[in-house]
Amino acid sequence: MKLAKSLVLFLAVSLMAVSFAYAGKDLDAVKAKGFIQVGVNGGVFGFGMPDEKGVWKGLDVDTARAVSAAIFGDADKVKYTPLTAQQRFTALQSGEIDLLTRNATRTLSRETQLGLNFVTVNYYDGQGFMVPKALGVKSAKELDGATVCVLPGTTTEQNAADFFRSNNMKMNPVVIESTSELAKTFFAGRCDVLTSDASQLAGTRAVAPNPKDYIILPEIISKEPLAPAVRHGDDQFRDIVDFSVLAMINAEELGITSANVDEMLKSTNPVVQRFLGVIPGNGEALGLDEKWAYNIVKQVGNYGEVFERNVGVNTKLGIERGLNALWTNGGLMYSPPFK
Repeated sequence: MKLAKSLVLFLAVSLMAVSFAYAGKDLDAVKAKGFIQVGVNGGVFGFGMPDEKGVWKGLDVDTARAVSAAIFGDADKVKYTPLTAQQRFTALQSGEIDLLTRNATRTLSRETQLGLNFVTVNYYDGQGFMVPKALGVKSAKELDGATVCVLPGTTTEQNAADFFRSNNMKMNPVVIESTSELAKTFFAGRCDVLTSDASQLAGTRAVAPNPKDYIILPEIISKEPLAPAVRHGDDQFRDIVDFSVLAMINAEELGITSANVDEMLKSTNPVVQRFLGVIPGNGEALGLDEKWAYNIVKQVGNYGEVFERNVGVNTKLGIERGLNALWTNGGLMYSPPFK
C-alpha cells in the first residue's frame, strides 16, 4: 500500500514537473501581444540596423524573424528595441524584451548568474582589432601604449585588458557605452584602435566615411559564440527559439531554400517530409503549427541565405563563411535530427 502511494506521489510530482517545464508563460505573453519584442544592437551593419527606409536588416534581425515565422506564421510580427551592451541583459531580465538577438556571447556566468538561457549559436566569432592604415601597424602586438576604443560591460573589455597584459603592453582605454558613438569616436581619431568582435569591426568599417582607410589586424584573441538568449523559466519558448535557429541550419544541409521549399514539399524523402511538416509531429512537439519550419525557410531563408544576404562575400562586409560554414564544409554549423 505504501509502495502504491509512493508511486502515485512520484507520478504526480513528475507530471507537475513536466507541466512546469512547459508552462509557456513567456510564450503565452508573446501570443497575447501578437508580436515578439526583440532586443537588437541597432548600430552594426549586417547584424542589426535599420536601413534608409527604417526597415530593420541584419543576421540577428533575420534570426528574430525566423522565431516570429515559427510562432505566428508571419516573419514580421516583431518589434525591435535597440540596446547598448550594458542595457541588453537587464532589458531581458526585466521583461522589457522577450528575446535578445544582439551579438551576445554565451558565457557560463551569463547563463547562470543572470538567469538567462542561450540557444544555438547563430554566429561564431572572435575578438579583433581595427586601426587606421595610416598608423602603419601590421600586428596587434605593436599596439603598446595605444588608446583603445572599447564598450564597457562586455567580454571585449576584459579580453583586451588580458591581451595587453599577457603581452607586457599598456593600453589606454576610451570607454563609451553606445556602439554608434564608439565608432564615431574612433573615426574622429580620438583613439588609435577599435576592438570588438571581428564581425562587428567589419560592420563598423562598412559604414565608415572611407572604409578603405582602415584595416582589421590578423590577431583573433578570443572565442565569441554569439547566440540569442531568453529568460530562464519557459522551456517551451526556449525550445522554439533554439529550433528556429536550428531549422535554418538544417534547411541548408538538406538543400532546402526559400526558392525551392514549395517544390520540396513534394519530396519523398521522409527526413525532408518530417522537417517541412508533411509528416506531422515536430510542430506538435513544440506546440506550433506543423508548417513552422516551412514558414521559416519560405519567409526568411536557410542559414546560408541569411548569412550571404547580410554579411557574406558579396555584401559590404565581405565575410567568408569560415567557422559559420556547415559542418559538412569544415565549419561548426550542425543541427540535430528533426524527429
